Amino acid sequence: MMKKLSLFAVLAVVAMPAGAYTNWGTRAGSSADLSSAPATRTRQNVNYEKYQTRTLTKTYESKDAGDLYYTKPQNRSALYRQYEGANSSSARATKTTTRTTRSEQVINRMKRKYYLAHPFFQPLEGMFGSVTDISYTDTSYDIMLPSGPSGIFADIDGAMTELSFNGATGSWDATSITIKEDFSYGITDRIALVAMAQYNMSDYEFKWDDGSPADKMEDDDLNLFGIGAQWRFVDNEKWIGTASAYYQHQKDISNNVLLELKGGYKVSRSTIYALARGWYLDYDGEVYGNGVSGKDAFGYDSALILAYGDEGDAMYLEAGLGVFSVLNEDWTLNVEGVFGDYDWFNQATIKGAIGWQPNDWFALNLYARASIYSSADGKELDTYYWLADAYLDDAAEYPLNGLKYIGKTELDKYSEYTIGAQVIFQF
Repeated sequence: MMKKLSLFAVLAVVAMPAGAYTNWGTRAGSSADLSSAPATRTRQNVNYEKYQTRTLTKTYESKDAGDLYYTKPQNRSALYRQYEGANSSSARATKTTTRTTRSEQVINRMKRKYYLAHPFFQPLEGMFGSVTDISYTDTSYDIMLPSGPSGIFADIDGAMTELSFNGATGSWDATSITIKEDFSYGITDRIALVAMAQYNMSDYEFKWDDGSPADKMEDDDLNLFGIGAQWRFVDNEKWIGTASAYYQHQKDISNNVLLELKGGYKVSRSTIYALARGWYLDYDGEVYGNGVSGKDAFGYDSALILAYGDEGDAMYLEAGLGVFSVLNEDWTLNVEGVFGDYDWFNQATIKGAIGWQPNDWFALNLYARASIYSSADGKELDTYYWLADAYLDDAAEYPLNGLKYIGKTELDKYSEYTIGAQVIFQF
């Protein structure tokens, strides 16, 4: 039987493996000793002095009243002043003070913090990285099936009957809980190897407006395996850049090759970055798209397919902009917008993520992503039907693994969103 593939599954599968990249932050660690001069004093609020790794020493005049100011008496003793005043009735004893200062050293000791939720994170040399991504995705759109005769005949109650879809309306809905693991190892500080696997618990469904029972299919499987490499080719005080390549096999669906390039500019606590991705998908079958298979109302094994293409392969391209910011020592924020050309339609998505990292080896990243524009609305997809044991008068009419072309299905109100969490370790 023809293999089926939902668009959401394709996008989830070939979306960049939560992968390995990097940013630097700092936090204060200094000591104070005011017992003697010159003093060494703690300099506070230096957590985000950008990319500073050397020790800074500053000498300045303290202005803490009562701490470093004192009163210096005049040279003569108080007793001598009394005698001096006694010799002149008009003379008044005076007290003069001289304000002096004591210099002190201020030492800022800066410590790098490796932000694991950063879009450029990858494990350092000799270390391992683990990104466990658990997400829920929902993709849906309204449909109107072809009208008129289908050309498919079946033996129903002893009579040859031509099936007709009569322009039926309804919706397609695909939901999935995905668990994806990316495990990486740092060959050097610049190069890391990545292995990945993904498990999906998916439900696919055609819902009909006329009250007919929905056509459903479930698919729970460990259905993705992949390997790849990441190269951080630049990482200095101002710039960071990575190049990545991956090979992925989606079980019974396709083999994929993915290339990605990212570049970022570091500004204060933030990294502003651009990305470009391209991947080639080689499908196992001749037709790919959305569909379900199962028993129809008459007990036949059947399948309905809304096809994105029938060439057996596809090219996808993405470009995007994003910003990653360190809110404070433990909290981060990431906002990213992506525009993609996915072979048969275009789509723009926006993603927001907030990360919590209490130490150097663990981070939790919560995110949400949604489609804000799609050219799928108004598209017409080639539609195929397969019916087991149907009487095929002319095999030439069923060239695609027994699939019968029945016309065009129109799409409307495309919607897609994902919510998820990433648990990230470096050890």
